[in-house]
Amino acid sequence: MITKFLGLFKFLKKLFKKKAKIKLGIYGPPNGGKTTLANRITKDWLGEEMGSVSAIPHETREVHVKEVTIKKGKKELSFSLVDTPGIATKIDYEDFLKAGLSEPEAKKRAKEATRGVIEAIKWLDNMDAVIVVLDATKDPYTQVNITIIGNLEARNIPVLVVGNKIDLKKANLKKLQSAFPQYKVIGISAKYGTHMEDFYEELFKLLK
Repeated sequence: MITKFLGLFKFLKKLFKKKAKIKLGIYGPPNGGKTTLANRITKDWLGEEMGSVSAIPHETREVHVKEVTIKKGKKELSFSLVDTPGIATKIDYEDFLKAGLSEPEAKKRAKEATRGVIEAIKWLDNMDAVIVVLDATKDPYTQVNITIIGNLEARNIPVLVVGNKIDLKKANLKKLQSAFPQYKVIGISAKYGTHMEDFYEELFKLLK
């Protein structure tokens, strides 16, 4: 009797899990292009942007969520797209002063950015899969990137690594692939929409 009950419980749990909306998180360090990619996805499929972008780090300081459905032929994929604040191991208000903000603005942004990092890490426990967005022109071997990847590996979350900004001359996708050989790495330009068809193809594989 107990065995039958446990079997039924597992079946129902699996059934309801399938019905739940997939949560797809966008993670990465500040200014890698996370929100630019989120905006590209939502403009492609919803006709609207998800958030604002800026050259100043930590423009996104709160988690934003939009429901998205993408299509490929007869296939359809629906998910909750979760754009998260940039992960940083250190946030100093003086960095915002150098970016041109006033001291009160700089201190306010630093506090909000710190809260945003904590919120982004907490949201990891809710993620079914994650896109890690990295600036393909920068060194991938950083403490921040190691921290992000380590957290994802510890939770066994499926990952797609996106090397963004491949439109720039300094972009080096091979270096990203060498840094993270355990994951699929794809190069795009979220700003110009370069290789987005390949990106969507990989999303179908990631979320299957």
